[in-house]
Amino acid sequence: MKLLRIGAPEAEIPAVLGENGTVHDLRSLTADIDASFLASGGIGQVRQALADGALPPLVSVGQRIGAPVVRPGKVVCVGLNYRDHAEETGAAVPERPVVFMKDPATVVGPYDQVLIPRGSVKTDWEVELAVVIGREARYLASPDEAAEHIAGYAVSHDVSEREYQLELSPQWDLGKSCETFNPMGPWLVTADEVSDPQALGLRLTVNGTTRQDGTTKNMIFNVAHLVWYLSQYMVLRPGDVINTGTPAGVALGLPGTPYLRKGDVVELSIDGLGTQRQTFINA
Repeated sequence: MKLLRIGAPEAEIPAVLGENGTVHDLRSLTADIDASFLASGGIGQVRQALADGALPPLVSVGQRIGAPVVRPGKVVCVGLNYRDHAEETGAAVPERPVVFMKDPATVVGPYDQVLIPRGSVKTDWEVELAVVIGREARYLASPDEAAEHIAGYAVSHDVSEREYQLELSPQWDLGKSCETFNPMGPWLVTADEVSDPQALGLRLTVNGTTRQDGTTKNMIFNVAHLVWYLSQYMVLRPGDVINTGTPAGVALGLPGTPYLRKGDVVELSIDGLGTQRQTFINA
């Protein structure tokens, strides 16, 4: 299934996209697509209600699409998780996952405008596969246990300000947590629809020019390993998001470092998970 949230910011309606393209209202089952919905078996309830024809249609044409999960408890990010991306930035290929946190308030809708921070000269793009946790993961015994803790997957745009990230602080958080810096969606695609998260193509264009064209099979640490690894150091709770890294092609690694400017349009997509499109404006 494809779960989504439709409407103005802070007033989104939870919905599901049916196989025939009809959008169905989920308000009879849940107030929102959030931690409590995921933790209480909400996905299974939606599946049954959809099969029973118990969900009314929802007019969605012309409506804003929000992030598919209401503000996560945390957004955990993995840096340098594609060998080609590590090489293009001049970084060593990591022996263990490089982990940092991103302010959950950065999560916005997939078509919302993204704000270039005041004074920024190095705002960059990164298409990423997002993993959404559906069941608490704490000290998992092995990566084999990871799948049962994953609710689904989504397209995530880990926007980054490289000067803030790499030059102004020994930690990455300053360059990752700027306002609107994590568009997500358009859907939360449930895990049963993604037969192999390590076989998904990722693409990103800037003003129509292809900048990133990779595949999740080239991750250094795969999805199952990341969920297991992170569970050894923090409790992953329903609704938490893991951004799993980006392939080569970011501005930081390109000739001339063509960082984003006001008016630039970025489109990104992942196989089976949908497409995003953002216009960048000055904050």
